Amino acid sequence: MGNRVEEFQSFRKKMNERILSVDNRAIKRFFGVDTLTYEPGSLDEKTKEMLGLVASMVLRCDDCVSYHIMQCKEKGVTEDELFEIFSVALTVGGSIVIPHLRRAVAFLDELNQK
Repeated sequence: MGNRVEEFQSFRKKMNERILSVDNRAIKRFFGVDTLTYEPGSLDEKTKEMLGLVASMVLRCDDCVSYHIMQCKEKGVTEDELFEIFSVALTVGGSIVIPHLRRAVAFLDELNQK
């Protein structure tokens, strides 16, 4: 795993810049909606990131899981809270979520070492 956090952040930044450099209104609008969704409203940003993490685990998107773990940590979600989030995802998604849970915890451990 070693540099997974740095590699993820670097690749995400590079590719988002590349994608958004193309004059495609639909893609730009979707990225905008994604950004707006996580702004505070009736639910605060922390809650929205926790919901995003559960959904990402159930949908089995490792990139999304990594991103939401980083955002959760940034918003002050504790490790105990993260493991409760993981348990909700596992309950909702079933045993197929287990490999993503393993990678999520490995990513979290690497992030905590930084």
